Amino acid sequence: MADPIAIENLSKTYPGGNEALRDVSINVDPGTFLVLLGPSGSGKTTLLRCLAGIERVSSGRIVIGPRTVADGKIHLPPDRRDLSMVFQDYALWPHLSARDNVAFALRRRRLSRAECRSGAQQMLDRVGLGVLADRYPNELSGGEQQRVALARALVADTGLILCDEPLSNLDADLRERMRVEISALVRESTATTVYITHDQAEAFALADQVGVLERGRLVQAGTPEEIYTRPATPFVARFTGLAGELAVRVRERQPDGTLLVESLLAGAGRAAGSFQARPPLDHLVGPLLVGEDALMMIRPTGVRLCANGSAGPDGYHLSGRVTDVAFRGRGYEHAIDISAGTRLTGVFADVRAARGETVGLRLDPAGCHVFPAEAEGGLSGFIRTAATASLPAGTRSCPGCA
Repeated sequence: MADPIAIENLSKTYPGGNEALRDVSINVDPGTFLVLLGPSGSGKTTLLRCLAGIERVSSGRIVIGPRTVADGKIHLPPDRRDLSMVFQDYALWPHLSARDNVAFALRRRRLSRAECRSGAQQMLDRVGLGVLADRYPNELSGGEQQRVALARALVADTGLILCDEPLSNLDADLRERMRVEISALVRESTATTVYITHDQAEAFALADQVGVLERGRLVQAGTPEEIYTRPATPFVARFTGLAGELAVRVRERQPDGTLLVESLLAGAGRAAGSFQARPPLDHLVGPLLVGEDALMMIRPTGVRLCANGSAGPDGYHLSGRVTDVAFRGRGYEHAIDISAGTRLTGVFADVRAARGETVGLRLDPAGCHVFPAEAEGGLSGFIRTAATASLPAGTRSCPGCA
């Protein structure tokens, strides 16, 4: 039976004052697939280890199912928390066969040796490794070893499965196939799952809920759609995928809640066109005021190349020169320099634009998110993009408008 999880004001400080987690709180419903997403050093591994009982919490409380497993006085060890783990490095016993590695998880139930081996064989059949049950870990590929580790976690039939970046050691094609297998098998087990990764595409593909960590703090939690369409902070927006950033000034707040903003030429401070964008979440940062400088963060889905005549009655929002093109199967992604040293990347089109070609771009407010400039210490984001109100004379538009 799946276990709910309650994490309340959890902090973890290592000797020497290194604060790995600070005041993290999150509730996870039974059967939920939660992905903790963040860069190296964000605290996601520490949080998973605290859940597992490998680390003692410094303060706060963890409740798994009906039991408090950690607080200021209580610390249940891992073997008393009724959970299973899938590790990044597989963590298989090298002297045991695949079958015996999986059967090891059943020994705690005090089943007979025959019952353990039978249950292990059935689980290996489910993950597609039944015919390799007698092989040892050094005789298996990386993907096969990870499936053995997954089988071991599933056969234990616990209420909670913890996954410590289990796909990071696999090549891209195998990683995608294993992602599908993990998603299907874990959901079939109905266990609550907590999975950590630094890969936002992997997180969005797997998760029912995503928690984004930055420097030990949980900065946003929600569905993948909520995280992508309404990022709470510039960090969340950047870490979950941007085409680029623009320095802007707020002109007015529209009746539908969007902002009308004008772009600022880098270093010149003068207006150069206007367009709509999404405001920040007011309950986090407060409303942006008319006339206030801000930072607009553009998703790849918020910018598109336009063919001749396809920009609509309002013309183009930006123009720039194509510096790189990458074929992605479904179409082409372009890198476009708006001015010297400033660039939009991942700009999609169905048809390739030539390198060196000047193209027109339109922005979709659903993919443009505005944050107060002071949230980043001014308008000095890692990419600053200068804009033009329309295509300059002689510009050739690229073919293929989405």
